[in-house]
Amino acid sequence: MRAAFVGLIAAVAIACSVQAAAALRVVATTSDMAALAAVVGGDSVAIDILVPPASDPEAFEPRPSDLDRVRRADLVVRVGLGYDLWLDALLAHAGNRRLMRGGEGYVDASAGIPLLEVRGQAAAEDGGHAHGVANPHYWLDPANAGIVTAGIVEALARNVPEWRPQLEANRKRFLAELDARVARWAALLAPFAGAKLIAYHNSWPYFARRFRLDVIDFVEPKPGVASSSAHLARLIAAGRSAHVRAIIHEPFEPEETSRLLASKLGVPMIRLATSVDSLPDTEDYFALIDFNTATLARALATQKP
Repeated sequence: MRAAFVGLIAAVAIACSVQAAAALRVVATTSDMAALAAVVGGDSVAIDILVPPASDPEAFEPRPSDLDRVRRADLVVRVGLGYDLWLDALLAHAGNRRLMRGGEGYVDASAGIPLLEVRGQAAAEDGGHAHGVANPHYWLDPANAGIVTAGIVEALARNVPEWRPQLEANRKRFLAELDARVARWAALLAPFAGAKLIAYHNSWPYFARRFRLDVIDFVEPKPGVASSSAHLARLIAAGRSAHVRAIIHEPFEPEETSRLLASKLGVPMIRLATSVDSLPDTEDYFALIDFNTATLARALATQKP
C-alpha cells in the first residue's frame, strides 16, 4: 500500500516529460494537502510538496528551491490558519498574482472547515510557533477531508473547466471509501470513548472530537515551547488525578519528556502520525487515519479504564 501512494506522488511529481507537459503543476505546503489533491487530481496534476513529511510545518524555513517551485506552480494549496504562515513570503517573492490570496490559483484548504479553538485574532507569534485564528490541525478529523477535496476540485476546475466531470468523479469515489472507513474507525475507538490523554503538542482536537477522546493537557506549555520542570510536575499530578491512559507523541518532537511523563504515570507513550508519510505505514490519507486509530486502540486496550 505504501508503494502505491509513493508511486502516485512520484508519478505526478516527476512524471515523464510528455505527461508533465500536460499536467497542472500543484504546489502543496504539506503531504496531507498533497495527498488530498492527488486523490481528486489523479494523473492530471503534478504535485510538489514543500514541507518534508516527517518535519514540523510550523517551524519550517523555506529553501531557495522552494521559491522556484512556487514560481512554476499553476495552483498552490495551503493548510492556512497560521500553520504555513511562511508561504506568504514565498508567494510575495514569486510575484504571481494568480497564486496570491483571492487568485484563481490559490487554495486555502481551511475555508469552510468547522474550526476549533477559535482565537479571534490574526496570526501572531505566541512565545513559540506562529498561531492563527484557530487550531490548524483540521485534516486529522477525516470528515474534514470532504471539505478540503471540494475546495481543491473547485480550484482545479477554475483553471481547467473541462476537467470538472472527472475531478468530481474522482472525489465521489474518494468520499464513498471515506464514509465506509469513518464508520470502521469510529467502531474501533468506540470502546475507548472519553479516554483521558496527554499530548506533546496541541495537534489532536479535531481527531479527539471525532472519536470522542479527551486530551486534557500538553507537554508543551505553549506550542513550540519546551516543558519546564514545574510544568512537568503539574502534568504528573494532573495525569494521576484524571487517570490518563496514554501520552501521545508527534514524530518530529524530542521524546525525552514524553517518555519520562509516561513512565511516571505508568502509561504507554504512543507515537501517532500528524501527517501523511510522517511514520511508516502512513503513505496516504486513508493509511494515516488507519494507523492512528489502530495504534491508539491497541495501546488503550492494554490499559484499565
